[in-house]
Amino acid sequence: MAPDSCCLQLVLTYLLCDTRKRKLRSLSFRLWTFPVLVDGPFGVVSAAEFIGIILFILYFVFSMTYYMLDSVSFVSSFHVPLAKSCELILSVMGIRFGIVGLFCMSFLFLPVSRGSVLLRLIDIPFEHATRYHVWLGHLTMALFTLHGLCYVISWSLAGRLIEEMIRWKEIGVANLAGVISLAAGLLMWMTSLHPVRQRFFELFFYTHQLYVVFVVFLVLHVGDSVFSIAAGSVFLFMLDRFLRFWQSRAKVDIVSAACHPCGTMELVFSKPASLRYNALSFIFVQVRELSFLQWHPFSVSSSPMDGRYHISILIKALGTWTDNLKSIITDVEEKTRSNCGSDQSQRITASIEGPYGHESPYHLMYENLILAAGGIGISPFLAILSDIIHRVEQGMPCEPRNVLVLWSVKKSTELSLLSAVDAQSISSSVSDKLHLDIQAFVTQEIEPPLEDGIVEGDQKIPSIFVKNGSAMSGLVGTGDNFWAAMYFAASTLGTVLAYALVQVYYVKRFTVYAWWHLGLLLLLCMVAGVALPGGLVVLLWHLSEKRRMQDNRWEADAGAGLDGAGAERTRNGAGGAGTASAASLAALWTTRYGCRPKFQAEFTAFVERVGGAAADVGVLVCGPSGLQTSVARECRSQNLHRGGGKSGAVFHFNSHSFDF
Repeated sequence: MAPDSCCLQLVLTYLLCDTRKRKLRSLSFRLWTFPVLVDGPFGVVSAAEFIGIILFILYFVFSMTYYMLDSVSFVSSFHVPLAKSCELILSVMGIRFGIVGLFCMSFLFLPVSRGSVLLRLIDIPFEHATRYHVWLGHLTMALFTLHGLCYVISWSLAGRLIEEMIRWKEIGVANLAGVISLAAGLLMWMTSLHPVRQRFFELFFYTHQLYVVFVVFLVLHVGDSVFSIAAGSVFLFMLDRFLRFWQSRAKVDIVSAACHPCGTMELVFSKPASLRYNALSFIFVQVRELSFLQWHPFSVSSSPMDGRYHISILIKALGTWTDNLKSIITDVEEKTRSNCGSDQSQRITASIEGPYGHESPYHLMYENLILAAGGIGISPFLAILSDIIHRVEQGMPCEPRNVLVLWSVKKSTELSLLSAVDAQSISSSVSDKLHLDIQAFVTQEIEPPLEDGIVEGDQKIPSIFVKNGSAMSGLVGTGDNFWAAMYFAASTLGTVLAYALVQVYYVKRFTVYAWWHLGLLLLLCMVAGVALPGGLVVLLWHLSEKRRMQDNRWEADAGAGLDGAGAERTRNGAGGAGTASAASLAALWTTRYGCRPKFQAEFTAFVERVGGAAADVGVLVCGPSGLQTSVARECRSQNLHRGGGKSGAVFHFNSHSFDF
C-alpha cells in the first residue's frame, strides 16, 4: 500500500474510533503513535513524522524550483555569453543552496540539546530527537556540499579556483573560512554514515567533535547577518552544553557494581532525593579510566518507586568500551575478595549526565500494555514493571491493569535478568489488580538447559562499592524548572546586553565593517552571555542543590541500610527473598525455546483476554531495528484492518530504542 494512502487510511480510522472510550487522547497524540512507514531509510516513521517529512520535502522542492527558475531568469536578463552565463547561474544557485542549508541548520542543533527546555516543553525525548538530527544532518550537508560544488565549478570555469578558495574578503563572505567549515562538515558527515558509525563508533564520536570548527568557521564565512538564521538553535545548544559541562564535573558514588553470570553488568549510582526521573528515562555514563571524552547512553532499570537515593542501569558487554568496563569491575571485585580493596590502582571513576527522557511517563496512560523487548532491551521494561507494581500496591494513580511482556533472547542465561523485579512486589494483592503475563523466547536453544532451575536464581558474585565523593547532580534532565527558566532568561538577556554594548562601544567606535569580524563578535557575545550571567545562575543553582542534598543526606545507619538495599536490589540472595522471587516469577513466566514471538497471534490473543474490540492497547518496544520493524508492522496491520477479521483494537506504537 502506498505511504500516502496508508497515512490517509490511518487518519480516517482514528477519526472513526469508538467515542465511548472512557479516555480519548488528542489526534496529535494518536498521529505520533501510528506507524506509517516501517521499512526504508527512515526506519519506523509515525503518521505525524510522515506528515512532517512530506511538508519538509514540499518546502525544499518548491524553494529550489523557485530559486532555480528565478536564477535563470535573472542571469538571462544580462545578455552575456554562454560561458559567463553558466558561471553566474552556478554562483547564484550556490547562494540559494547555502541559504536553504542554513535554514535546515537552524533546526539541526535543536534535537541534540539533550536537556533542552524546548524539547521538554513539546515532550520529545532525546532518543527520538536524535533521528531528526540524523535526517537534518544528511540534508544540511548535502545542501552545503552542493553549495560548495557550485562555486568550485564556477571558479574552475573562470580559471581562478585556487585564488578564490584562499580568498578572505572584508566585505562579503570569507571563502577560505567556508572551505575549512565545509571540510570539517564533510569529515563529520562521512564518518556518521551508518556503515562507518556501526563499525568504527569511536572514529565517528571523535570526528563529531569537529562541530566546533564547523560552526566557528561558518560564522567567519557568512558574517553576523546571515548566521542569524541559525543562531537561535546554536544558542540553545550552547545553553545545554554548558549546563551538561557543569553536571558532568561531579564524580558520582557507585552504590553497587556487579556482574551477572550472563555477562551483564549492573551499576547502581547515588542520587539526591530531589532528582526526579521516571521509568522511561536514560542517563549518559562516563568512566574516566576508559575515556575522558566518551559518554554512553543507558536506559534506567530502576523505578523512582524503588528508592529515593539511587538509580540503576544494566550494561551488556557488546563492544570495546563495555568489555573494558567489565574487566575493571571484575578486577576490583577480585581485589576486594582477596582483601586488597585498599589498593586504589584500579577503581571506577564515574560521571553522569541526565536523566533524560519523556517528561511524562506515558506507559502509565494505557490500561492494556504490551512490552516487546530484545536482549538487553528488557532493561527499561524492568523499570516499568517495578513502577507499575509499586503503584498498584500503594494505591497510586496507575492505568495499566493488563500487561504482556514478549522478550526474545539468544541464550537462556539472559533470562536471569528478570530477577531484578522485587519479589515482595508480586503479591496476591497486586496480582488481583494487575494481570501480568511474561512470555520469554529463547531463539538459539531448542530445549531447556540442565541447570534451568538455577537460571531463575541468578546467583551473582558479590557487588562492590566505590566512594567518589558525591551523588548525581540535578542540573540537567527533568530538573528544577524554575532554575532552568532563570538560566535561560539570564543567558538570553546577557547575550543581548553584550551584543548591544559591543555594537555601541566597539563596532561603531572603531568602525568595524568586516563580515567575518562582526560574525565573530556575535559568537563571542553568545558565549559570554551563557558563561557569565548564565554561569552565575548555574552556580547559584548548584549551591542550592548542594544545600538541599546536605539537608537530606543520609545518616550513618541509613547509608549502611541503603548499601545493603542496593546490594539486594542488584542480586537475589540465597535466602528466602530470592526463593520467593523465583516462585512468584515462575507463576507468571512462560519460556519457549527455539522460536520467536508471532506478533499477530500474540496481539490477537491479548486483545481477546482484555476486552476485544473495545481495547485500547499501548505497545512499547525496545530492541534491535528488526524487532522494531516487526512490531510496528503488526501494529499498522492491526489498525488498518480493524473490524476486518482482526482484533479491532487500537494499538499505539511507542519505541524506546535509539542507536547512535
